[in-house]
Amino acid sequence: MNLLMSVSDLAKLALTLTLLLTTALPLQAAKATSNQSIGAEIVGMRVDDFQLIDDSGIAHRLYYYKSAPAIVLMTQGNGCPIVRNAMPGYRAVRDAYADKGIRFFLLNSNLQDNSASIAAESADYGFDIPILVDEHQLIGESLKVTRTAEIFVIDPGSKKVVYHGPVDDRVTYQTQRAQAKYSYLTDALDSVLAGEDIAVTNVDAPGCIVNFPERERRADHLKISYHDTIAPLLEKRCVGCHQVGGIGPWAMSNYQMVKGFAPMIREVIRTDRMPPWNSDPGIGHFLKDKSLLPDEIKTLVHWVEAGAPRGEGPDPLDIARTPPADWPLGEPDLIIDVPAFEIPATGIVDYQYPVVANPLTEPKWLKAATVNVGSKQGVHHVLTGTLKEMPADGKASETRWGASVGGYAVGAESQEMRDKMGSYLEVGGATGMQMHYTSFGKAETDNSRLGLYFYDDDKMPELIQRSSVILDVSIKIPANAARHKESAYVEFPQDAVLYYAFPHAHYRGHASTLAVRYPDGREEIVLSLPKYDFNWQRQYEFEEPIEIPAGSKLIARYIYDNSDQNPYNPDHQVEVLWGEQSHEEMLFTAFGFRWKDETVANPKDEYQAQLRAGRGFGMLDNNIDGVLEKDELVGRVGERIARGFVLMDRDQDGALSMAEFRAAMTALAARSSTGG
Repeated sequence: MNLLMSVSDLAKLALTLTLLLTTALPLQAAKATSNQSIGAEIVGMRVDDFQLIDDSGIAHRLYYYKSAPAIVLMTQGNGCPIVRNAMPGYRAVRDAYADKGIRFFLLNSNLQDNSASIAAESADYGFDIPILVDEHQLIGESLKVTRTAEIFVIDPGSKKVVYHGPVDDRVTYQTQRAQAKYSYLTDALDSVLAGEDIAVTNVDAPGCIVNFPERERRADHLKISYHDTIAPLLEKRCVGCHQVGGIGPWAMSNYQMVKGFAPMIREVIRTDRMPPWNSDPGIGHFLKDKSLLPDEIKTLVHWVEAGAPRGEGPDPLDIARTPPADWPLGEPDLIIDVPAFEIPATGIVDYQYPVVANPLTEPKWLKAATVNVGSKQGVHHVLTGTLKEMPADGKASETRWGASVGGYAVGAESQEMRDKMGSYLEVGGATGMQMHYTSFGKAETDNSRLGLYFYDDDKMPELIQRSSVILDVSIKIPANAARHKESAYVEFPQDAVLYYAFPHAHYRGHASTLAVRYPDGREEIVLSLPKYDFNWQRQYEFEEPIEIPAGSKLIARYIYDNSDQNPYNPDHQVEVLWGEQSHEEMLFTAFGFRWKDETVANPKDEYQAQLRAGRGFGMLDNNIDGVLEKDELVGRVGERIARGFVLMDRDQDGALSMAEFRAAMTALAARSSTGG
């Protein structure tokens, strides 16, 4: 007998050993737990709504796809040979039903996998189906997942599982057939589309076991203490909004209130609606982050699923509360009254853009600001910005704003400059505001106030905080487009330090990212909103400021949902252009920064002028290659530039560089300022 084995024999042996190691335990467990019995419980089970981020950083909410004939999930796990071998069949089914409206996803609930490793596995094996990352295992637990490669066909109408099992019978633990004998998933989908009963609803599915340790701790969940654990958690994360007079629709005033709303608490956590902090937790760290930590999420949901037990001890939430101070930073140096507004009892209120004449009689350095809202339930958020002149139309358009002089979002009523930093406020002009009001069942008059805090004349700041925006007025979103992409950027002419960003879109905004592309070509996402929410806009202030070398591009990418599946869409049948009204759209990201070598004693206004002069370039350079070709000159701005293209193209190479564009815009600004 030849003791030497060929390379192919070794490969076969390795595959056999891998399969044995990954499946020996599952085969034994199948006998003990009776997968058929578990599967029988799954079919007909109601699937509660949830939202998860996929391997590309985009959020998917399950019942966003409520108009689909069916939603199909296949459980996935990195390194599982069953999944890898089942994927071609799953993909083939996806392709066959591409024009039927059925939605296909993968679901990864593995403890050992994470967003980065899942994305790597997807790239290595060409998984072109979104992989939903169930990092807390809450969705896999509720679906009663036991293995990878399990299929769940969900009927969005009844919200129930109508088929559970494998794609087909081609892949087993020991062998693979050349062709499947039974096409379970295809048969199930055909029956769904025909409106007929599914003949085979549950089949034992081979796959690698997924470890759900919390399933073995159900008795421990009954012991989660409301007094020791839940009430302090709610106090820390939720009560600021959910108290009498707060913006929350109900007050977490005692255990009975919390228990009554416990199912709702579970739902808003699973769908990532609460707390309203929309950034991807895997990207960046931010000041004033009110989001729940992973252990807090699991603890709250498991407590609710255990029946919200009361436990022992007094009720920590059942206490008299002192209303928060009007001015938590102390009495302001200047108070600006926001024009009063009558909030209706019901209906959607369009954004309001009031302006107030600048009351300053001498320039000041701003170090902090607080917005004291008059109607805590009616005022959703407030944005502000300086205006060089009082607008003739009396409206405070964000596109004309300069430096921010404060803002408001729940939990972020005050903005304080970093140490030794300030923002320069001139005399004259006006303060513009964006006021987002929401009706809450009772008519109320809002009388909000803006409090400003200045540096004393003998204690001036050392560093200047600057602000600017990335915008694109040339956006064009086609009718019925579910995932339309637009981008714009600014290129920094000098070294800078980035402190915060504020993404802004309207009702069709679906997702947004902010990335830095460094001069060496490396790109880093510094802020990601997997699901943009028009109702919860806020400033994201980086815990550690980000160094931006000269020549870096700060790139804002937006995805818009102009489909009929978007519940906020005013009209999915129209093409949508840039506009200030909520039924129009914006690509607008404000950001705060400083020039690295700028000080109060040595201002660099020319840097700011250079940044501003290149903004239109980043608006039109859609492929972000640093060159403007003639076919990129679209929209009103592009048409104006096209008329002067030959004169701007100094080297006559048929394209515009950033240097050529900046030179032309700087010359134009100089002529405008002198009346030439």
